[in-house]
Amino acid sequence: MDLHTKTLLHYIHRWLDKAAIITEEEGRDPIASPNLWKLATVHRVEELKSIIRILPISSSGILLITAASHLHSFVIQQARTMDRHLSQSFRISPASMSVFSVLSLMSGVVLYERLFVPFIRRFTKNPSGITCIQRMGIGFVINTIATLVSAPVEVKRKAVAAKYHLLDSPNATIPISVFWLVPQYCLHGLADAFMSVGLFEFLYDQSPESMRSSATALYCIVVALGSYAGTLVVSLVHKYSGKEGNWLPDRNLNRGRLDYYYLLVSGIQLLNIIYFGICVWFYTYKPLEELTEVSMDKDLELEQANNAKISSANSEDGENVEYRTFRNE
Repeated sequence: MDLHTKTLLHYIHRWLDKAAIITEEEGRDPIASPNLWKLATVHRVEELKSIIRILPISSSGILLITAASHLHSFVIQQARTMDRHLSQSFRISPASMSVFSVLSLMSGVVLYERLFVPFIRRFTKNPSGITCIQRMGIGFVINTIATLVSAPVEVKRKAVAAKYHLLDSPNATIPISVFWLVPQYCLHGLADAFMSVGLFEFLYDQSPESMRSSATALYCIVVALGSYAGTLVVSLVHKYSGKEGNWLPDRNLNRGRLDYYYLLVSGIQLLNIIYFGICVWFYTYKPLEELTEVSMDKDLELEQANNAKISSANSEDGENVEYRTFRNE
């Protein structure tokens, strides 16, 4: 049995242990190879249990992707109606606004490793500064703030459009700078620096060693489900917010209530934070690192003992050779 098998938790989901029980029919012929569709090894059962343990916390990232999905749709529509001039002759593309999110993500990761971790390590005494679950929680909070910030920006945009009588002109350029949208882009990028990286660390550290590549692939599943959930939320809001005063109109965003949609998504994220807290409360870390250090110490002691035996044996052989040589002389 390898090190990781020893560290897997055997007391959860005991009903799965039935998959590793040999029945009377299967035990009649011990020479025959077992049917792996009916019988699994204990190690595989424990690996499945470990994957099931990380699913609740991993699933909390779905709504974060859902909340950030409007950056590629509604925020671009907002940017298209705003003043995008950097100079008199150069105007930034609406879709290029996502560069601020990417820059915030990249700079956030660097500042986290170079400044935040050394600072917070003084208080937590944790080599990583904070745990990966704590990092994910900070990302959830920042992402919720980013969505809340989006609502007053939309109110400001519509107020300027109403001031210049442009509410019924969806193709007109509203005299308000597109850089009003930069804070929410930067906050979403910063939230990714905490939550996405924290989720990767969580999946890698808490998954079985033989299934780490498969476990980290769960992040792609979380992103896919979050995108689908974002489409579902938009479809439901568009369908049930009424024909008149629809929150997300098809053609004229100026007559919609996009700020209400942002507040709705913020409320969903608050519920998601509560769900995340409940999952963390009942979660138990896999004690792999601690047991690995203990096992390494034991292996080192065994190796030193074996080396001592080998050296003593070699010295005895050398003495015997010298004794035989002396007698021959």
